[in-house]
Amino acid sequence: MKNRNGARLRRAVLVMPALALGVLLLGACASAPLAPTASLTEAREAIARAEQSGSREHAGSELDDAKLRLEKAERAVDAQDMVEAERLAREAEVSAELATARTEAAKAAEINRQMGRGAEALTEEMRRTGEQQ
Repeated sequence: MKNRNGARLRRAVLVMPALALGVLLLGACASAPLAPTASLTEAREAIARAEQSGSREHAGSELDDAKLRLEKAERAVDAQDMVEAERLAREAEVSAELATARTEAAKAAEINRQMGRGAEALTEEMRRTGEQQ
């Protein structure tokens, strides 16, 4: 019986430091994630593109939403909540891209209306010209 307990004790003495080392290594691996610098940069660039495309006029609410989400992402970085910061930065980028897309659609619709008016004017002119002959 004494021999068995001695063997158990020796094993425990050998296993405990290995276990402690394993716990320390796992703890090191679980450190806080890095700031989502790339996502924040992409969101800022998408917002700048949206502003340059005229989104304030055509898609102001989407642009405001993008800016608000970017601000929240930056606050999340300050609070060391990198997962939330990443999510918000990506949402800001998507909102800015939506603002740009809506702006481009509005501009295209206006060009289409202008072309339609031009075509109507040409058709009317052709009718008048045909009636005069």
